[in-house]
Amino acid sequence: MNLRKVLNKNVVCMDLPGSSKAEVIEALVDIAVSTGKIKSKKAALQCVLEREDKMSTGIQAGIAIPHGKTDAVDELVACVALKREGVDFNSLDGDPSRIFIMTLSPANKVGPHVQFLAEISRLLRQAEAREQMLSAGSADELLDFVLSAEGK
Repeated sequence: MNLRKVLNKNVVCMDLPGSSKAEVIEALVDIAVSTGKIKSKKAALQCVLEREDKMSTGIQAGIAIPHGKTDAVDELVACVALKREGVDFNSLDGDPSRIFIMTLSPANKVGPHVQFLAEISRLLRQAEAREQMLSAGSADELLDFVLSAEGK
C-alpha cells in the first residue's frame, strides 16, 4: 500500500479537539470530510461509532485506530491525529489514547483497508516511533515521519 496515495498534510491534525471518545471520533470524521471524498458525514460518523460500540479501537500504548466500512466512500480515506494529553478510549491497556489513525473504506472492498492498517501497524509497534510522532512540531514533520517509515 502506498501511504502517499492516502495521506497528505490536509488529513493530519496536530491537536485533535474533543475530550470524549465520541467528540474525538466526530473530529476525525470532520478531517476526513474535508477531503471531499465523503458523500455523507452522517453515514461516515454512524459507521465509525457503530464499529466502536462493538469493540473499542483503542488498542494499547496510546494508540486508537477507529475505522468503519461505509457506502459513503468510494475509496479508502484516512487521517492521522494527535491528542497529546490523551483521551479515554477504553483501550485494552487502560491508558489514554494519544495517537489516532482513522480509516473509512468502501463497504464492498477489503484489500486497501487491511493493507493500510498493516503498514501503519508496523510503524506504531515501535515505542521510539510513537514518541517521535508525539514530539513532531508540525503536520509536515509528522507526515514526513509516517511516510518515511513506509515499508520499513
